[in-house]
Amino acid sequence: MRWLWISVLVVAADQATKWLVMTRLRPFEAVEIVPNLNLTLMFNTGAAFSFLSDAGGWQRWLLALLALAVTGALTVWLARLRRDANWLAAALALIIGGAVGNLIDRVMLGHVVDFIQVYLPFIPLELFNPWPAFNIADSAISVGVVILFVATLTADESEAGAPARGGKQT
Repeated sequence: MRWLWISVLVVAADQATKWLVMTRLRPFEAVEIVPNLNLTLMFNTGAAFSFLSDAGGWQRWLLALLALAVTGALTVWLARLRRDANWLAAALALIIGGAVGNLIDRVMLGHVVDFIQVYLPFIPLELFNPWPAFNIADSAISVGVVILFVATLTADESEAGAPARGGKQT
């Protein structure tokens, strides 16, 4: 559980940047930071890539419950990790922080605040250009998933499912 400071840091950075963008930009106003990177205030009532965004409102609570369940499961997994499973612990902490950051938006505002907009110059305009807007929480989840994937692939079998000392292995 010593890794939860990463989750707290992600939530704080996520909420602070969302507040800053919401106080400085109007919805859909684009501010170019560097070529192919804008700050653009957007609101996502759905899940990733605006999936279910036009579902009528019920998705808010379904996605909130899903985020709570995933956060709970990942926290239990994090608590049961061996002390030397550092990469895996960092990955889980990033995912937990990202999930909580977006959960706060979903419960408090009814939507997730997105503001990072990237244009991918190597992708034709009709295919995800600009890339769907995202936020710090989404970035933490994405980085956490990549680390989780790599850590899981590179871990030897004795590390993969080994619980912390004193825990039960099922």
